[in-house]
Amino acid sequence: MSKAAELAKAGETLTNQPSGRKNIVTNGAMQVAQRATSVTGISANGYYTLDRFKIDNDASAGRFTMTQTADGPSGFANCLKLDCTTADTSIAAGEYLLIRQIFEGQDLQQLKKGTSDAESITVSFYVKGDQAATYVCELFDTDNSRTITQAFAVTTSWNRIILTFPGDTTGALADDNASSFSFNIWLHGGATFTGGTFANNTHASVTQANRNAGSRTSFFDSTDREFFITGVQMEIGSQATNFEHRSYGEELALCQRYFQDLCSGASGNPIANISYYSATSSHGHIKLGTEMNSIPTISVADVTHFIIYSAGAGNATSALIVGGTWSRKAIELNATTAASTAGHSAFMRTNNTAASIQLDAEL
Repeated sequence: MSKAAELAKAGETLTNQPSGRKNIVTNGAMQVAQRATSVTGISANGYYTLDRFKIDNDASAGRFTMTQTADGPSGFANCLKLDCTTADTSIAAGEYLLIRQIFEGQDLQQLKKGTSDAESITVSFYVKGDQAATYVCELFDTDNSRTITQAFAVTTSWNRIILTFPGDTTGALADDNASSFSFNIWLHGGATFTGGTFANNTHASVTQANRNAGSRTSFFDSTDREFFITGVQMEIGSQATNFEHRSYGEELALCQRYFQDLCSGASGNPIANISYYSATSSHGHIKLGTEMNSIPTISVADVTHFIIYSAGAGNATSALIVGGTWSRKAIELNATTAASTAGHSAFMRTNNTAASIQLDAEL
């Protein structure tokens, strides 16, 4: 092959590659777990371990553990594991268990949803379980109360699932930072969600009884049940491409739009420079490295977990208010300590490993 032909071929190859970030899902390789790597006895809705993956759960008796575990398929260091620890063999009609990722509408305008040019979406992920099972994958349009589902099979070995959904020409997504759309994996559902007709791969207005009608398995039917997932990708088009691996730093920054843990895990972590405006009161602020989706809800561990150093002396905090005034970009700190000197500069750090300041702006 001539040099010119080689260059032409290289140009064709590059042209055919997806440009920019193709994977709409954040933390699909299950790298980031700011809150915890394992939580037991889960019985309610919430974000527990792997960032951006929410649990929606209303199982009256069923309980499970959610873990970031190093048991991924080739090319993946981690996966999300659910392990049933308390069975629920008497399923009430309104029970459910879903793994979800929720998206802002402004991040999905490229789907052209609600137009004649609506793009198809291909979802792919790696799964395995403790037994052969059938579960349901759902794309849920919150803005327009529309849904589309496909069933998929799980075995005891890692397999890549590839599901292509046609574009939806009905209902545009709002171009804002609110919850507009979600990717859902149904693992459990009562008759309210399974008693209808399975409308395989067909867009429709939400009928609750149809949403999980394609499932043949309840995750809570035995304490033997396990479910593993990683390599979650959602991309435009009708073909699944190789999983888009991003660096840990990039993935962490994407997650921090929705949740930030400012100081957990170690004693002596620096938090902020502050100054005393009276003998016992100090003030400072933290500029966030990533602008959050909305003004966050702030939670602080026991105030005695923090200490302020000024003029070579350390004063334990007796009161700490985080977020007296705050925004999506910065938070304010106001602390009370033993006597110091007005006008002195100081810095705050953690005083033990239990200290934490967490900011939550999840969808």
